[in-house]
Amino acid sequence: MKTVFLIVWSLLLITGNGYSQTIHPVEWPAKAFVHPGILQNPDDLTRIRMMVAEGKEPWKSGYELFNKDRRASFDYKINGPFEYVSRMGANPGEPNLHKKAFEDDCLAAYYNALQWTITGDKRYAAKSIDILNAYAPVLKGIINHDKELMASLCGFLIVNAAEIIRYTDAGWKEADIAVFEKMVRTVLYPVISHFATFANGNWDAACIKGMMAFGIFLNDKAMFDKAVDYYYHGEGNGSILHYVINETGQCQESGRDQSHTQFGLGCLAEACEVAYKQGLDLYGADDNRLLKGFEYTAKYNLGFDVPFQEWLDRTGQYHHTVIASQDRGRFRGVYELVWNHYQKRKHLNPFYTKMAADSIRPEGAPWTADHPGYGTLLFSLP
Repeated sequence: MKTVFLIVWSLLLITGNGYSQTIHPVEWPAKAFVHPGILQNPDDLTRIRMMVAEGKEPWKSGYELFNKDRRASFDYKINGPFEYVSRMGANPGEPNLHKKAFEDDCLAAYYNALQWTITGDKRYAAKSIDILNAYAPVLKGIINHDKELMASLCGFLIVNAAEIIRYTDAGWKEADIAVFEKMVRTVLYPVISHFATFANGNWDAACIKGMMAFGIFLNDKAMFDKAVDYYYHGEGNGSILHYVINETGQCQESGRDQSHTQFGLGCLAEACEVAYKQGLDLYGADDNRLLKGFEYTAKYNLGFDVPFQEWLDRTGQYHHTVIASQDRGRFRGVYELVWNHYQKRKHLNPFYTKMAADSIRPEGAPWTADHPGYGTLLFSLP
């Protein structure tokens, strides 16, 4: 099969921060997208369903926790739809527009889509479709400060739901799919089309995973490739070598706090998983640089000492001289995905990542809507 190459050839770039980046070439097969193929592909959905049905651990414990989430119920009451939503107010001190309500609706769409594939109960599919169809013709804008985060994070969840529903014979009508596609292209995508070069790297990382998901659902290879290229070469703080800044695994936000550092790493890991479903190994970029970031962060949050290099970010706004102790030891549910990839697919030894995953297994609900959550159920491999 003819193979084309993304513009990710090996090169050496000298950056404004004075360190070098080595980027390795990545091959992109010239073929159609795999569907469903964002966070879950057909093999994943089959595995989860079978393991839950057979009562196998750790999927059994993961599902028991997931099944208790009210957003994973076909009785979930939709909060919206809303025409405009925001994570923050238009001005400091002003209330946001339906932040949690919108986040919960997007999570409910995704969780019910998963429940449909796990149980075969069409009531879950119908609930997910109800949410997708409610928002598609109504949502007009994601606005105010943090709009890039809301569009990418919530967009990622609701588009994952749409991808599963569309390609699992759930009964979603073609006319309704077309309306939803229009919303993704005209409401969600424009907000993140230029990424977030002005912000800490978790913003860019969120935009990368969101844009990759949108590209797959829309069958828009140019959109998907744009996000992949940014993962490698993006000028902001969220590209892989601007976020995991050195070989020790220190991250751009390691001197800020541990919550945001795990947030950024988690978004990058989810982007890698999306790419992996489409035949691209972003996990392996620059000698598994992402794993180095996870190992460094997990080790520090487990109570061990790690080295720290004084760092000024790409924007010149964020200067850190010591590693942050804020939120140290508070683990986000982002470790199962990464441990399973590097340990079970690649047969490496992500020692501290495994310790972090073990400490919070089974992974539960995400912090707000930053991640999909329930990683033990969704990402455990045999």
